[in-house]
Amino acid sequence: MAGRHAEAARRLDELARSLHGELRSAGLDTSPAARLRQLAGRVTSQAEDLRRRQRLVHELQRQQVTFGRSMPAGSFVAVPDSLEAARGLLDGTLAGRAALRSTLRSTEGSAEALAELEKYASRAGDPAFVKAFLDVLGARGVTRLPGSLATQLRDARIHGDFDLMARLSCRGKKALRMLSTALARGTDPKSSAYMGDDFLENLVTEGRAEHETGDTKYSGYQAQALIWRAHDGKPPFSGRFMEIVGRDVIVYEHEQRKDEWAASKDLLGSPFGALQIPILDLAGALGLDAMLRPEPQAGSPGTKIQSSVVEDLFHAAKFGREASHALLNLTPAGWKESVLHYLLTTRWGASRYLGDYKPISDLLVTATTGQDATSNKLAAEMTKLLADEMRGAFGKADSGNLEIKNREAFDRYAPLSYPLGRAIAASIDELSRLLLNHATFGQVAAADMSYALALATADDGAFEALIRAQTEHMRAALDTVPPVGLDASNAERLGFTAADVKEFDFDEDGRVDKADIMQFLTDRTVAAARPFSHLVEIRRQVLIAQGLDDKKADEALKSMVGNALGLLPVPGAKQAGQLAAGAFGEMLGNGYDKLAGAAYDEMAKQVAQRMFDHRRGLDETHRTLADNRLAVERLAEQMLATAMLSKGMLDEVNIKDQSFTSGNPPTIKPFAEMSSQEYSQFLAWAQKKSGGSDLFDRFSNTFRRTSEVDDYLSLQIPSPPGGGK
Repeated sequence: MAGRHAEAARRLDELARSLHGELRSAGLDTSPAARLRQLAGRVTSQAEDLRRRQRLVHELQRQQVTFGRSMPAGSFVAVPDSLEAARGLLDGTLAGRAALRSTLRSTEGSAEALAELEKYASRAGDPAFVKAFLDVLGARGVTRLPGSLATQLRDARIHGDFDLMARLSCRGKKALRMLSTALARGTDPKSSAYMGDDFLENLVTEGRAEHETGDTKYSGYQAQALIWRAHDGKPPFSGRFMEIVGRDVIVYEHEQRKDEWAASKDLLGSPFGALQIPILDLAGALGLDAMLRPEPQAGSPGTKIQSSVVEDLFHAAKFGREASHALLNLTPAGWKESVLHYLLTTRWGASRYLGDYKPISDLLVTATTGQDATSNKLAAEMTKLLADEMRGAFGKADSGNLEIKNREAFDRYAPLSYPLGRAIAASIDELSRLLLNHATFGQVAAADMSYALALATADDGAFEALIRAQTEHMRAALDTVPPVGLDASNAERLGFTAADVKEFDFDEDGRVDKADIMQFLTDRTVAAARPFSHLVEIRRQVLIAQGLDDKKADEALKSMVGNALGLLPVPGAKQAGQLAAGAFGEMLGNGYDKLAGAAYDEMAKQVAQRMFDHRRGLDETHRTLADNRLAVERLAEQMLATAMLSKGMLDEVNIKDQSFTSGNPPTIKPFAEMSSQEYSQFLAWAQKKSGGSDLFDRFSNTFRRTSEVDDYLSLQIPSPPGGGK
């Protein structure tokens, strides 16, 4: 067929040339010849495509790649429906065969097979390739490949063949990364490469089975774990993989270790320091350190690196919320506790044995920081669990301040401070509801939250996340306040309803005026101050309990104030006064408006970069803050001044001859262009002219009242000399 197409194309081209010559000689229109030449071109292209297909079929035949399977009901042939699919079938088959050859006992032959396998690494994203590759390997081959790699590396090390070790390690890492990518695609029901539930069930069967390479015996999960640890999250493993394989891994380790772990805690085992040892992955069991781990390994030089099967599973699950939820949001049949509860209580000693907390920390952050019901449920469950653990860790010192009464209990869960803080930050609304409305967060009450925060705020990164979240929460609350001048005639244009006008018109005169705005700003300001007070006072108490009371202010908070994160209006604000347009005109003109709807952290980075680009500082006193209380008060001061500006509270105020203005008629300078003196003068002016001084005093007085923390943590702190706390 290919030959006949090529011959037809040649003849059509000759005919087109002849016809063109005849028509031109006769002075006639030559367009028929042009159309014939176009037809010849299309036939030529078809002929070339047929030749490519012909070469591919010949190669498939030469490599003895089968297109189907013989079954009792007959022979079923799967014919690739495109050239690319056929290429995927060929390459996937050849890659699978190379992978199987790498499992042979000969280490030199294995290294050569791995080098051939490496040629196909870029194909791991192609569905046709993945299906053929995994079909050739099967669940058994998927399991035996990492098992063979690990044992061959061990043997090369025993024989002192460091050159072979280097080659096996380098190529083995690439092979595991390729296999992890293919496996993630092939076990995802949403992918066209999905191998079906039977393949997943076979992975479980092989994972629970005992395998043997030479004189080395290991469970299949110990080998499969090396694939999970090699994963880079592109694409993430699916929820279905975690439902079938991941959940069984958790149950399998529990079955294998429960008696041993129970013995380590009995009256005989405990005094002798019995350890809660998890099932190590094959690299850990053979002492290979990081020789098969693609990612850089943190830690001191010479530190022994061990990973367990379950920690490797955490690493694979952390890349996707669906996968993390599927793994954690479950109570297995016959269990009295959820997987999350089990991991943080019954199994927690195994994680501590390894000292590698990053996999579970990352997994918990992924699972608990979404804005969905399951994330919220898991966040509440973790908060309650850790709050209960912390009740016995803290007590009241003779000074009346917080004291760590049980250092072992505190240290035991200190590695979870960061993921706990991130989980609470993602549900920051719940903190306000607990404190203001006596609500509950799952089974978490306000006192529970206070003990959980005592653990969370011990971590610098967690404390920063909590303050950032509460800052955004306050900004959003202030943004709900309407602008001055809202009434029935302009409500729709400004994005409000007639019902909104009635709600915000406090004095019922038909128009939202400054007095109405001030009332609502006051309500929202006081409501926002209480969670801020809770966070900062508990952080202060935890620092005192740790003997770090000389640590005055966190760098993150000083940076937030210095970068003026409170100075820009919330993206997408419904209304900004005339002065606000002048103040923020440059920022808006340079693309700030495009940040509407952006994640808060990303927005903060953008704002900080804008400020840096101007090479101007703000109030120097804000960057030399003495403690976290002053930092939060400066943030509140910035947000309140901005709210008054953007809501039109200063629209009719004369700004002539003010140092912080420019132009004619005068407008407020962009904050990044103000000197430290001009910025301070602006804040003082805004507070005086809008009544903001009283508003800020309400925030400060509420913020500095810490009696709720004293009550919830059972403290009685005497007032310091010279005033309130």
